[in-house]
This record gives sequence, C-alpha cells and structure tokens, in this order.
Amino acid sequence: MQCPSCQNTDSRVLESRAADAGRSVRRRRECLDCNFRFTTYERVETVPITVVKRNGNRETFNRSKLLHGLTLACEKTGLRQEKLELMVDELELQLQQRSGREVNSAEIGEMVLDQLCGMSEVAYVRFASVYRQFRGINDFVAALEGIHTNKGQLATVR
Repeated sequence: MQCPSCQNTDSRVLESRAADAGRSVRRRRECLDCNFRFTTYERVETVPITVVKRNGNRETFNRSKLLHGLTLACEKTGLRQEKLELMVDELELQLQQRSGREVNSAEIGEMVLDQLCGMSEVAYVRFASVYRQFRGINDFVAALEGIHTNKGQLATVR
C-alpha cells in the first residue's frame, strides 16, 4: 500500500476491523518511512454495474458520486454520514443482486428518494430538486404534496 504522504510502499498495519456491516475491512496503517498514519478499506471486487444516463451515455456505477450527492442534499439536516453510507451500501447491494448489469439513473434516483422520504423531508426535496431537474416553484410544491400524500398512505396502512 502506497503512503499518501510520501508514496513509500512500506507500511505496517496498526489496527484492522470490519466495516460496512462486514462487507469490507478497515485498516489503520503507518508508513515505515515518514510515520504518516492513514486508513485503507478492502472490499470484495464485484461485477461492475453500468448506469445508463438520461442522455444515453453509459458509465460505471460510482458509489462515491452517489454518496457525495446525498451528503450535499442532507447537509444541515441532522442525518449522520454513517447512515448515508449505510444507505448507499444497501442500494449498491440491491443493484448487485439484480440479474442485469445495467440500470437507468432514473431507477437509482427513485430508489434514493424512496429511502430519503422516510428519513428527512428537507433532504428529499433537495435531492429531488437536482435529480428531477426542478424548473420552478410548482415543481417544489408538487414534491411537497407527494411527501404529504405518501405520509398519509403510510398512516392509513398503520
């Protein structure tokens, strides 16, 4: 493992523990040359998922990109980063368990919105405004009415 500080390839492991609900290993390392400490994660390599974008372009699923978008949408809402990471982990696992290796970006967006609806109304509207490309206040009103309708349906089921 290469040190991010000095690029030396010799390091020692100080601590190892399971991360991401056991799907990866977190290792705390120390460079033997400059004593810089850093963290690495090991994951099982899976078959890549291809995301089909709105414009028809295809790109490999990037969990970091999704997590970044979620982090921006959830900023100052009180949702903890660990909860967002777990949400992305679960979504990625759902995508990996599908028989097909291609998924529309619209499907991913709707999966995220389904999760956010129950977690934070503010985060839901923020994410929806970017994902659904809101053009004006009517789009925001429709999103808020959708949240209200979904909550009413949930109350009826309970």
